[in-house]
Amino acid sequence: MSENLRTRSRARKLWFNVHLYLGLIVGLVFVLEGLTGSILAFYVDIDEWLNPEITMSAPSGQRQSYESIFQALKTEHPEREGAWRLQIPVDEHRMITARYYKPKETAHISFAPLMVWINPYTSKVVSSRFWGDFAMTWIYNLHYRLLLDNTGAILLSIIGILITLSLCTGVYLWWPSKGKIKAALRFKKRASSERFNYDLHKLNGIYGLVILLLLVVTGFLLAFPLVKPAVAALSPLYKPDNTQSTFSSQLRRQPIDQVVAIAQAQFPKASVKWIETPHSLTGSYRINLRQEGEPSIRFPKTNVWLDQYSGKILAIRDIHDDSAGDTFLRWLHPLHSGEVLGLTGRIIVCLSGFIPLILYITGVRRWLQKRRPKTKK
Repeated sequence: MSENLRTRSRARKLWFNVHLYLGLIVGLVFVLEGLTGSILAFYVDIDEWLNPEITMSAPSGQRQSYESIFQALKTEHPEREGAWRLQIPVDEHRMITARYYKPKETAHISFAPLMVWINPYTSKVVSSRFWGDFAMTWIYNLHYRLLLDNTGAILLSIIGILITLSLCTGVYLWWPSKGKIKAALRFKKRASSERFNYDLHKLNGIYGLVILLLLVVTGFLLAFPLVKPAVAALSPLYKPDNTQSTFSSQLRRQPIDQVVAIAQAQFPKASVKWIETPHSLTGSYRINLRQEGEPSIRFPKTNVWLDQYSGKILAIRDIHDDSAGDTFLRWLHPLHSGEVLGLTGRIIVCLSGFIPLILYITGVRRWLQKRRPKTKK
């Protein structure tokens, strides 16, 4: 054997071992992330199915004002004096969801808001639950932080790097020699069960490579806490200069519907997605809108901040003026969730979540087959 062939053989053996042991070490986490990601592609829909009280069979009557809905929240939860965020659904059959981000009951957890569902036609509060205390948000925390809060986010970031390396070594090991690319992209006919298992493993990895890498890399970038500071160091991120209201005891807070109208007048073609009420006497309103072309439907980035007493506009974020860093960060979540392609993207993400399970089962079977002693004929 020539020196060149020996070098290539040693390199292949090295990368095979890297691929094997990475798969065995982080493979189960990859499977967990894939399956929970499949569920989360439709987590709002599944939550409504599990909890029919937060859905409406048919709209009844006229929609209530945002101010009426806010007053219903304050009546139901009079002790919550901070800011509320109201999510405004596009679907007329869906409830308005409100979040109170820092309830004292879950203050020890970095993210565990109080979630409240309100019927927009009656202003009736139909459900109040803490994030993490019901099935879909528990799965969400498992997927994004392994139920370990900030520690889990860092751990998942490290695992994401290892999974990326495992996928790349898999491509290296699969890479066919010249003239054999077509054969490498299909199942071998009349093959043994061992060969079928091998082909199932490699073809799921190759055909699913792009979407798997996209999901793993965006997941890492969303989870790792140093990503945003690193992006900010390269490209300044948007930060409003001053969003404090000018307080006076002689002034009264402007009704929500009035400030929403002022904000929407700045972007007439945009739709209102979130309304954040003032967090204190000097806090401001923040109206979140979605302009045509924004990648995220549920979490767009167009914002208008308004003085709660005068309705004066304090700051505006128009995504068309975003820096490269803001644009980069704005695309991460909708790419990871598939939301960027609407229902089609969510279906793709949902189905792709089963690929890690197939890779793990076939990979373990392949490993056990190779460990099996060969019988003498």
